[in-house]
Amino acid sequence: MIISIKKKAFIISSACLLLIIFGIVLMTNYSFRVKQAFSEITNWGLSFREEGKAPQGNVSAEFLKNYNAYYVLNGEEKVIYLTFDAGFENGYMPNILDVLKKHDIKATFFLVGNYLETEPDLVKRMIEEGHIVGNHTYTHPDMSKISDTEAFNRELVKFEEKYKEVTGQDLVKFYRPPQGKFSESNLKQANELGYKTFFWSLAYVDWYVNDQPTKEQAFSKLIPRIHPGAVVLLHSTSKTNSEILDELITKWKEMGYTFKNLDEI
Repeated sequence: MIISIKKKAFIISSACLLLIIFGIVLMTNYSFRVKQAFSEITNWGLSFREEGKAPQGNVSAEFLKNYNAYYVLNGEEKVIYLTFDAGFENGYMPNILDVLKKHDIKATFFLVGNYLETEPDLVKRMIEEGHIVGNHTYTHPDMSKISDTEAFNRELVKFEEKYKEVTGQDLVKFYRPPQGKFSESNLKQANELGYKTFFWSLAYVDWYVNDQPTKEQAFSKLIPRIHPGAVVLLHSTSKTNSEILDELITKWKEMGYTFKNLDEI
């Protein structure tokens, strides 16, 4: 009888141990697959599931925070963070700055090295009017393909140096990966250089200079998809953006939104 009880206890203990080992193997395999899946993500992407609500990114906000990276700001407060990407001047920046000044809105302009070299007066105007200039790299490469730390750092540091040469000021260390292409190592390297990385939670196809969306097409994306804590990306090279910006900001204000800049997060 005693032997039988001991045998049953041994069998139960062995079964429990096997279950624990199986669970550990499953969790390890799951973690590896998540890690592997993330390492393959190099294009920032969004999934809009409900009108007026923040979309889900293909990497979570919680994971990004590990590397001082963001795409949407938490909370239910109806605040918009307006950002512009600019690789070159297409004649629309003066009007964009005029509209922002009219509405007393401060924005962040993610520029590339070419813009610093060719449009120093506009860069200085951005600073004088209270806007932030962010680092969109010096030559706008696919940063996810740069594995060499020195080469990665050079793209950011060269921009910093040129910015100081043009403005006499130190750059606010805000970074946006060109085309939203990134890797986990990129996020880590930018963070180690003291940068906050900013993706976006609302954008639309506005960057094809010779195939611009209509006003109606722009509003069909930018109005229903706006949401609390939105980091909005617009391209300053877009003729449509220049033409609709005043009305767009007015519509957002009518919806109860206010505006802050990224340094207020």
